[in-house]
Amino acid sequence: MLALATDRYELTMLQAALADGTASRRCVFEVFARRLPGGRRFGLVAGQHRVLEVLQGLRWGEEEIGFLRREGVVDAATADWLAGYRFDGDVDGYADGEVFVPGSPLLTVRASFATAVLLETVVLSILNHDCAVAGAAARMVLAAEGRPLIEMGSRRAHEDAAVDAARAAHVAGFASTSNLAAGARHGVPTAGTSAHAFTLLHDDERSAFAAQVAAMGVGTTLLVDTYDITEGIRTAVEVAGPGLGAVRIDSGDLASHARFARRQLDDLGATGTRVVVSGDLDEHGIARLSGAPVDAMGVGTSVVTGSGAPTAGLVYKLVEVDGRPVAKRSAGKATHAGAHAVVRRHRPSGVATEEVLVTGAAVAHLAAEPGDECPAVPLVRGGEPTAASADAVDLAASRARAADRLGRLPWEGLSLAPGDPAFPTTYRGPS
Repeated sequence: MLALATDRYELTMLQAALADGTASRRCVFEVFARRLPGGRRFGLVAGQHRVLEVLQGLRWGEEEIGFLRREGVVDAATADWLAGYRFDGDVDGYADGEVFVPGSPLLTVRASFATAVLLETVVLSILNHDCAVAGAAARMVLAAEGRPLIEMGSRRAHEDAAVDAARAAHVAGFASTSNLAAGARHGVPTAGTSAHAFTLLHDDERSAFAAQVAAMGVGTTLLVDTYDITEGIRTAVEVAGPGLGAVRIDSGDLASHARFARRQLDDLGATGTRVVVSGDLDEHGIARLSGAPVDAMGVGTSVVTGSGAPTAGLVYKLVEVDGRPVAKRSAGKATHAGAHAVVRRHRPSGVATEEVLVTGAAVAHLAAEPGDECPAVPLVRGGEPTAASADAVDLAASRARAADRLGRLPWEGLSLAPGDPAFPTTYRGPS
């Protein structure tokens, strides 16, 4: 039923365009953000792997078309056209793990109007979710200052969205996820300990710890704050010995608890036991743990909900028809006409300084500068994935790309405080 994961007005436009002969006009649509959400200074791309899957697999079968006909959504001619739908256009886009700023064309679709317009809802659904999660996760990774983060938000998301969120967070730099489906489907490393329910199941904390250690070995992580943290740590080390893998603290003043826990563990001889914290952390809470003796952090709700920005604010807009630049002029929603070529400029140190979007004849007059890069890569040609698309969505390559791009943001772009985008966007050509 993937084909029906769209808005009805897409079918309204399709039917009208087929009827008046404009459906075959060659069009260019671009996906971009007018502005960044939630005071963010940059965005991070994730979800292009799912976009490619949609482009390859989007079909209108008997069940979907039957529903449309019963509900009077389309006429017979449109239903016949849908039955033969195959995406046969070209797509360029920013690879997973690439940074973007307002105006950056994350995806550029070149196809007939009829072919391209049907992608709008599903493409935006994918990219607005995955990019929102990746953008939030990237801020958390930066705030963590190299300490590993565990994605633990499955219980706060739709069951399918939880898997995609885990992958997007991993692209951004999270070390692992609690979600086993993300491990099976995408190869994201999985991690997990136990919940307070396991401790409460037993007659006392010592019995619970002993059972977990017996089952999982002394390298396990014991949750020590069900009752009293100090007593919990003492019992954990007595049960597992000084080789205990880690203790987890899930409540309270995490920075203070971590300091006391580290001191107590060291006094008990468990100098190698790690301190893991969790409990309603977001990028700001993680930043407040700077300097605290925390070895790893678990993050749940804030990462799967994009840390308060459940959408990346992306739009899918028509910018060219049969080679003619077009743009909307609506107040607050104006677009820049024409299909854009993109050049990202950098200082000699590699730090990004500017996103230049060029259209029309201005492309030929853009003088190359040292450090110029083109963040867009060819993803699809004639409906088929390109060789470059494999690297663009490969998980390991995407993680490496994200680490590289985040490392090239200017210092002011790393701030968690609201402010201007990490680097400006400059338009050259028709507007």
